[in-house]
Amino acid sequence: MKEKLIIISDLWGTEKTEWIINYTKILKTKFDITFYNSCELGKIDKSNYNQNSLHRQFITGGIEIAVDRLAILEKHPITILAFSIGGTIAWKFGIKSKKIKTLICVSSTRLRKETERPNGKLALYFGEKDEFKPTTEWLSTMALEYKIISNKGHLLYHEPKFAKLVSNKLLKMLSQ
Repeated sequence: MKEKLIIISDLWGTEKTEWIINYTKILKTKFDITFYNSCELGKIDKSNYNQNSLHRQFITGGIEIAVDRLAILEKHPITILAFSIGGTIAWKFGIKSKKIKTLICVSSTRLRKETERPNGKLALYFGEKDEFKPTTEWLSTMALEYKIISNKGHLLYHEPKFAKLVSNKLLKMLSQ
């Protein structure tokens, strides 16, 4: 029986996620994958579908709504791969529920504002050119495994080569 993996989208939800196939085609061999749309989890109104509107809704209550809904949906310890705002949702879910076995967050820049970390195996990835990435001091203080990818920005997770790197890392973490 395959282990369950949940993937949490970035702030766009299911739209603009054609890149996710680069992860699922590798990970589906070892995992039973459930995909969560961060907008649906956070009850985000997408009638004004632009980055500023979506982001504002997440930071003014949507993240907390998503965390609460995820806590209802996921009752057992879980492995999570999450992108951007999805990583913040997963992180806060882990703190609240204590149900994270393994968590990989990619471009989850809002984590820089966190002062507590969830339990479990954690790995974070950021693009060097992402202006909102956490400082190395924050990453060290939180005692996190992390990788800053040279010459890449926030959307590095759209790239097939990066997807392969992260997917292989998750498979390696599973076997440890």
